[in-house]
Amino acid sequence: MRNTAKLTTAVLAAGALTFGLTACGSEDSSSAGSSSDSSGPLVVAASPVPHAEILTYVKDHLAKKAGLDLEVKEFTDYVTPNTATEDGSVDANYFQNQPYLDDFNKKNGTHIVPVVTVHLEPLGLYSHKVKSADALKSGATIAVPNDSVNEARALKLLAANGIITLKDGVGNEATPADITKNPKDLKFKELEAAQTPRSLDDVDAAVINGNYAIEADLSPAKDALVLESAKDNPYGNFLAVKDGNESDPRVKKLAKLLTSPEVKKFIEDKYDGSVIASF
Repeated sequence: MRNTAKLTTAVLAAGALTFGLTACGSEDSSSAGSSSDSSGPLVVAASPVPHAEILTYVKDHLAKKAGLDLEVKEFTDYVTPNTATEDGSVDANYFQNQPYLDDFNKKNGTHIVPVVTVHLEPLGLYSHKVKSADALKSGATIAVPNDSVNEARALKLLAANGIITLKDGVGNEATPADITKNPKDLKFKELEAAQTPRSLDDVDAAVINGNYAIEADLSPAKDALVLESAKDNPYGNFLAVKDGNESDPRVKKLAKLLTSPEVKKFIEDKYDGSVIASF
Protein backbone atom coordinates (compact mmCIF):
# COMPACT_ATOMS: atom_id res chain seq x y z
CA MET A 1 0.00 0.00 0.00
CA ARG A 2 1.29 3.42 -0.92
CA ASN A 3 2.17 5.38 2.23
CA THR A 4 1.06 8.82 1.09
CA ALA A 5 -0.97 11.15 3.30
CA LYS A 6 -2.75 14.15 1.77
CA LEU A 7 -3.40 16.97 4.20
CA THR A 8 -6.05 19.65 3.81
CA THR A 9 -5.20 23.32 3.84
CA ALA A 10 -7.04 23.74 7.13
CA VAL A 11 -4.98 21.07 8.80
CA LEU A 12 -1.80 22.57 7.40
CA ALA A 13 -2.69 25.98 8.74
CA ALA A 14 -3.47 24.53 12.15
CA GLY A 15 -0.15 22.69 12.15
CA ALA A 16 1.72 25.86 11.31
CA LEU A 17 -0.10 27.73 14.12
CA THR A 18 0.64 24.98 16.60
CA PHE A 19 4.32 25.13 15.72
CA GLY A 20 4.35 28.89 16.11
CA LEU A 21 2.92 28.66 19.62
CA THR A 22 5.33 25.89 20.54
CA ALA A 23 8.31 27.83 19.23
CA CYS A 24 7.35 30.89 21.25
CA GLY A 25 7.32 28.82 24.42
CA SER A 26 10.74 27.31 23.81
CA GLU A 27 13.83 28.92 25.26
CA ASP A 28 16.14 27.54 22.59
CA SER A 29 14.74 25.25 19.92
CA SER A 30 18.21 24.45 18.62
CA SER A 31 19.23 22.96 21.95
CA ALA A 32 16.71 20.16 21.66
CA GLY A 33 18.93 18.37 19.18
CA SER A 34 17.82 15.62 16.84
CA SER A 35 14.62 13.79 17.67
CA SER A 36 14.87 11.45 14.70
CA ASP A 37 14.45 7.72 15.38
CA SER A 38 16.62 6.01 12.78
CA SER A 39 15.02 2.62 13.50
CA GLY A 40 11.64 3.57 12.00
CA PRO A 41 10.54 4.58 8.51
CA LEU A 42 11.96 7.79 7.06
CA VAL A 43 9.03 10.20 6.81
CA VAL A 44 9.52 12.87 4.15
CA ALA A 45 7.27 15.88 3.57
CA ALA A 46 6.95 16.87 -0.07
CA SER A 47 4.96 18.96 -2.53
CA PRO A 48 2.71 16.65 -4.57
CA VAL A 49 4.31 17.38 -7.96
CA PRO A 50 7.02 16.59 -8.82
CA HIS A 51 8.60 15.97 -5.39
CA ALA A 52 6.19 13.36 -4.03
CA GLU A 53 6.07 11.67 -7.44
CA ILE A 54 9.86 11.36 -7.49
CA LEU A 55 9.90 10.06 -3.92
CA THR A 56 7.15 7.57 -4.71
CA TYR A 57 9.20 6.29 -7.64
CA VAL A 58 12.12 5.78 -5.24
CA LYS A 59 9.83 4.07 -2.71
CA ASP A 60 8.28 1.73 -5.27
CA HIS A 61 11.37 0.86 -7.30
CA LEU A 62 14.59 1.50 -5.36
CA ALA A 63 14.06 1.77 -1.60
CA LYS A 64 13.44 -1.86 -0.73
CA LYS A 65 16.64 -3.05 -2.39
CA ALA A 66 18.57 -0.32 -0.55
CA GLY A 67 17.05 -1.34 2.79
CA LEU A 68 15.14 1.93 3.17
CA ASP A 69 11.63 2.12 4.62
CA LEU A 70 10.29 5.34 3.09
CA GLU A 71 7.02 7.13 3.85
CA VAL A 72 5.88 10.13 1.81
CA LYS A 73 3.57 12.85 3.15
CA GLU A 74 2.16 15.39 0.71
CA PHE A 75 1.80 19.06 1.65
CA THR A 76 0.29 21.73 -0.56
CA ASP A 77 1.92 24.77 1.06
CA TYR A 78 5.49 26.04 1.43
CA VAL A 79 5.44 26.51 5.22
CA THR A 80 4.36 23.33 6.98
CA PRO A 81 7.05 21.03 5.51
CA ASN A 82 9.73 23.11 7.25
CA THR A 83 7.86 23.58 10.54
CA ALA A 84 7.08 19.84 10.63
CA THR A 85 10.74 19.02 9.99
CA GLU A 86 11.80 21.42 12.73
CA ASP A 87 9.43 19.96 15.35
CA GLY A 88 10.11 16.34 14.37
CA SER A 89 6.66 15.55 12.94
CA VAL A 90 8.54 14.44 9.81
CA ASP A 91 12.19 13.45 9.35
CA ALA A 92 12.96 15.41 6.19
CA ASN A 93 11.42 17.45 3.42
CA TYR A 94 11.81 17.86 -0.30
CA PHE A 95 10.20 20.93 -1.89
CA GLN A 96 12.41 24.04 -1.68
CA ASN A 97 15.48 25.90 -2.90
CA GLN A 98 18.35 27.59 -1.05
CA PRO A 99 17.19 31.23 -1.25
CA TYR A 100 13.76 30.24 0.06
CA LEU A 101 15.25 28.16 2.89
CA ASP A 102 17.66 30.91 3.92
CA ASP A 103 14.78 33.38 4.10
CA PHE A 104 12.54 30.91 5.97
CA ASN A 105 15.16 30.03 8.59
CA LYS A 106 15.90 33.71 9.18
CA LYS A 107 12.26 34.70 9.61
CA ASN A 108 11.10 31.68 11.61
CA GLY A 109 14.12 30.75 13.74
CA THR A 110 14.20 27.25 12.25
CA HIS A 111 17.32 25.14 11.71
CA ILE A 112 16.71 23.35 8.42
CA VAL A 113 19.72 22.46 6.24
CA PRO A 114 20.06 21.02 2.72
CA VAL A 115 21.37 17.51 2.13
CA VAL A 116 21.48 17.03 -1.64
CA THR A 117 20.12 18.98 -4.64
CA VAL A 118 17.93 16.89 -6.92
CA HIS A 119 16.17 18.99 -9.57
CA LEU A 120 15.18 22.39 -10.93
CA GLU A 121 11.64 23.48 -11.80
CA PRO A 122 11.97 26.47 -14.13
CA LEU A 123 9.69 29.38 -13.20
CA GLY A 124 7.50 30.54 -16.07
CA LEU A 125 5.10 33.25 -17.22
CA TYR A 126 1.75 31.86 -18.39
CA SER A 127 -1.44 33.33 -19.82
CA HIS A 128 -4.89 32.28 -20.98
CA LYS A 129 -5.32 35.60 -22.79
CA VAL A 130 -2.20 36.24 -24.86
CA LYS A 131 0.11 34.01 -26.85
CA SER A 132 3.34 35.92 -26.21
CA ALA A 133 4.81 38.29 -23.65
CA ASP A 134 5.01 40.99 -26.33
CA ALA A 135 1.21 40.81 -26.68
CA LEU A 136 0.58 41.95 -23.10
CA LYS A 137 -1.41 45.19 -23.26
CA SER A 138 -0.65 48.43 -21.45
CA GLY A 139 -1.93 48.24 -17.87
CA ALA A 140 -2.09 44.43 -17.89
CA THR A 141 -2.16 42.64 -14.54
CA ILE A 142 0.36 39.92 -13.74
CA ALA A 143 -0.03 37.62 -10.74
CA VAL A 144 3.19 36.83 -8.86
CA PRO A 145 3.91 34.66 -5.78
CA ASN A 146 3.66 36.65 -2.55
CA ASP A 147 6.51 35.06 -0.59
CA SER A 148 9.58 37.25 -0.73
CA VAL A 149 11.96 34.86 -2.50
CA ASN A 150 9.57 33.67 -5.21
CA GLU A 151 8.27 37.20 -5.83
CA ALA A 152 11.84 38.39 -6.38
CA ARG A 153 12.47 35.39 -8.60
CA ALA A 154 9.35 36.22 -10.63
CA LEU A 155 10.40 39.84 -11.09
CA LYS A 156 13.89 38.75 -12.13
CA LEU A 157 12.34 36.46 -14.75
CA LEU A 158 10.39 39.39 -16.19
CA ALA A 159 13.48 41.59 -16.11
CA ALA A 160 15.63 38.94 -17.81
CA ASN A 161 13.15 38.96 -20.69
CA GLY A 162 13.03 42.74 -21.06
CA ILE A 163 9.47 43.11 -19.74
CA ILE A 164 10.54 45.33 -16.83
CA THR A 165 13.82 46.71 -15.48
CA LEU A 166 14.88 46.24 -11.86
CA LYS A 167 17.13 48.39 -9.72
CA ASP A 168 20.81 47.44 -10.09
CA GLY A 169 22.02 44.89 -7.53
CA VAL A 170 18.57 43.96 -6.29
CA GLY A 171 18.64 40.62 -4.49
CA ASN A 172 16.20 37.95 -3.33
CA GLU A 173 13.99 40.48 -1.58
CA ALA A 174 13.02 42.43 -4.70
CA THR A 175 9.45 43.75 -4.84
CA PRO A 176 7.53 45.79 -7.42
CA ALA A 177 8.88 48.88 -5.61
CA ASP A 178 12.31 47.97 -7.07
CA ILE A 179 11.09 48.29 -10.66
CA THR A 180 12.80 51.23 -12.36
CA LYS A 181 11.29 50.83 -15.83
CA ASN A 182 7.82 49.48 -16.59
CA PRO A 183 7.11 50.41 -20.24
CA LYS A 184 3.63 48.82 -20.28
CA ASP A 185 2.64 50.10 -16.84
CA LEU A 186 2.02 46.53 -15.71
CA LYS A 187 0.14 45.93 -12.47
CA PHE A 188 1.12 43.16 -10.07
CA LYS A 189 -1.24 41.00 -8.03
CA GLU A 190 0.52 39.20 -5.16
CA LEU A 191 -0.92 35.77 -4.39
CA GLU A 192 0.09 32.67 -2.46
CA ALA A 193 2.21 30.64 -4.89
CA ALA A 194 -0.27 27.77 -4.96
CA GLN A 195 -3.04 30.16 -6.07
CA THR A 196 -1.25 31.60 -9.11
CA PRO A 197 -2.44 28.94 -11.61
CA ARG A 198 -6.04 29.49 -10.51
CA SER A 199 -5.71 33.21 -11.21
CA LEU A 200 -5.12 32.79 -14.95
CA ASP A 201 -8.75 33.49 -15.85
CA ASP A 202 -8.78 36.64 -13.71
CA VAL A 203 -5.45 38.25 -14.66
CA ASP A 204 -3.66 38.81 -17.94
CA ALA A 205 -0.73 36.56 -17.03
CA ALA A 206 0.81 34.86 -14.02
CA VAL A 207 4.30 33.84 -12.99
CA ILE A 208 3.94 30.28 -11.70
CA ASN A 209 6.34 27.93 -9.90
CA GLY A 210 7.13 24.81 -11.91
CA ASN A 211 5.49 22.35 -9.53
CA TYR A 212 2.22 24.28 -9.44
CA ALA A 213 2.29 24.69 -13.22
CA ILE A 214 2.59 20.94 -13.70
CA GLU A 215 -0.24 20.29 -11.20
CA ALA A 216 -2.41 22.65 -13.26
CA ASP A 217 -1.66 20.65 -16.44
CA LEU A 218 0.61 23.34 -17.81
CA SER A 219 3.84 22.31 -19.49
CA PRO A 220 6.64 24.73 -18.59
CA ALA A 221 8.63 23.57 -21.61
CA LYS A 222 5.71 24.15 -24.02
CA ASP A 223 3.20 26.56 -22.48
CA ALA A 224 5.32 29.23 -20.79
CA LEU A 225 5.52 32.59 -22.57
CA VAL A 226 8.97 33.04 -21.02
CA LEU A 227 10.83 30.45 -18.97
CA GLU A 228 13.67 30.62 -16.47
CA SER A 229 17.04 29.44 -17.75
CA ALA A 230 18.52 26.36 -16.09
CA LYS A 231 22.10 27.61 -16.58
CA ASP A 232 23.77 28.70 -13.31
CA ASN A 233 20.36 28.67 -11.65
CA PRO A 234 20.45 28.90 -7.81
CA TYR A 235 16.93 27.58 -7.35
CA GLY A 236 17.54 23.82 -7.44
CA ASN A 237 15.24 21.84 -5.12
CA PHE A 238 16.82 19.64 -2.49
CA LEU A 239 16.27 17.09 0.25
CA ALA A 240 16.51 18.87 3.61
CA VAL A 241 16.59 17.91 7.31
CA LYS A 242 16.85 19.60 10.68
CA ASP A 243 20.44 20.51 11.47
CA GLY A 244 22.08 17.50 13.13
CA ASN A 245 20.17 14.85 11.19
CA GLU A 246 22.34 14.88 8.07
CA SER A 247 24.22 11.76 9.23
CA ASP A 248 21.06 9.69 9.77
CA PRO A 249 21.77 6.52 7.74
CA ARG A 250 18.25 6.60 6.29
CA VAL A 251 18.80 10.15 5.04
CA LYS A 252 22.10 9.14 3.46
CA LYS A 253 20.41 6.23 1.69
CA LEU A 254 17.65 8.46 0.33
CA ALA A 255 20.15 11.11 -0.80
CA LYS A 256 22.05 8.48 -2.76
CA LEU A 257 18.86 7.11 -4.35
CA LEU A 258 17.55 10.57 -5.29
CA THR A 259 20.72 11.26 -7.25
CA SER A 260 20.90 7.86 -8.93
CA PRO A 261 20.87 7.24 -12.71
CA GLU A 262 17.45 5.62 -12.31
CA VAL A 263 15.93 8.79 -10.84
CA LYS A 264 17.56 10.96 -13.48
CA LYS A 265 16.00 8.82 -16.22
CA PHE A 266 12.62 8.91 -14.44
CA ILE A 267 12.73 12.73 -14.32
CA GLU A 268 13.74 13.00 -17.99
CA ASP A 269 11.10 10.52 -19.19
CA LYS A 270 8.19 11.76 -17.08
CA TYR A 271 8.62 15.53 -17.23
CA ASP A 272 10.07 16.08 -20.71
CA GLY A 273 12.11 19.16 -19.78
CA SER A 274 9.57 20.70 -17.40
CA VAL A 275 11.65 19.35 -14.50
CA ILE A 276 15.42 19.13 -14.92
CA ALA A 277 17.73 16.85 -12.93
CA SER A 278 20.47 18.84 -11.17
CA PHE A 279 23.01 16.04 -10.81
